[in-house]
Amino acid sequence: MPELPEVETMVRGIREAVEGSRIISFRRAKCKCKPISSVPAFAQLSKRIHNQKIHSVFRLAKRIVLQLENDDSIVIEPRMTGLMLLADPPSREHLRFRWELKKGRKKIDLFFWDRRGLGTLKLFSPEEFQQQLGPQKIGPDALLITRKQWQQRFSNTSRAIKVALLDQKMVAGIGNLYASEILHLAKISPLLPCHQMTSSQTERLAKATRQILKTAIKHEGSTLSDGTYRNALNQQGGYQNMHRVYGKEKQLCPTCNKIEIKRIIQAQRSTFYCANCQM
Repeated sequence: MPELPEVETMVRGIREAVEGSRIISFRRAKCKCKPISSVPAFAQLSKRIHNQKIHSVFRLAKRIVLQLENDDSIVIEPRMTGLMLLADPPSREHLRFRWELKKGRKKIDLFFWDRRGLGTLKLFSPEEFQQQLGPQKIGPDALLITRKQWQQRFSNTSRAIKVALLDQKMVAGIGNLYASEILHLAKISPLLPCHQMTSSQTERLAKATRQILKTAIKHEGSTLSDGTYRNALNQQGGYQNMHRVYGKEKQLCPTCNKIEIKRIIQAQRSTFYCANCQM
């Protein structure tokens, strides 16, 4: 589930503790579940990062990047249920990796926990990083994309706008939950073909994207009913209490108070919207 707000919250949660620390050890946790693959193979990856200092921590779309002093980058993609934690994980059975770090005299434990085991961990050289994750592979970040960039991308596709928002080459960071929330705030039908977007609709979408994502980050993301998502200190997010339409099928629209929220399937994902507000 982690999308841009949740990943950004994880990055902010670990950054102060992790930046400037040195990797003393990196271990694969004992886990009976199918192991998460690492690239390169775990033994080689562990050897390459041993004793390296973590120069910076940042988010790239839905990925967490630990940039090392030798300019290699550890890239963690949480996917559906992955978490980066400084506190004890929700359970030991789904703990995947553990870094032991040292910053001055202080020792720090950093964990990667993943209940479903769909996350990935890769180590890239600077050249590999650009080849795999450069601008030609990933679209503009959803918090930084300009109105002009939106317009250029809309003009090149007839896909429904909700489906297009999930394409990380179109715009990076938006997932299923926030796509529904953004379109509701922008009063745009999720079924509208991109190439039919008007200038006014594009402006509303750009504004709604920034507003929804920044507010979700402020409230440290959304913890849904399964309780999986946690911030870096293993605490729930708060934005789930502010959802407008996501997961609210058959509830009255909070904007118009006239009709119930509808749920439809687009590209095999659930879409929630108000047919009155989003025409």
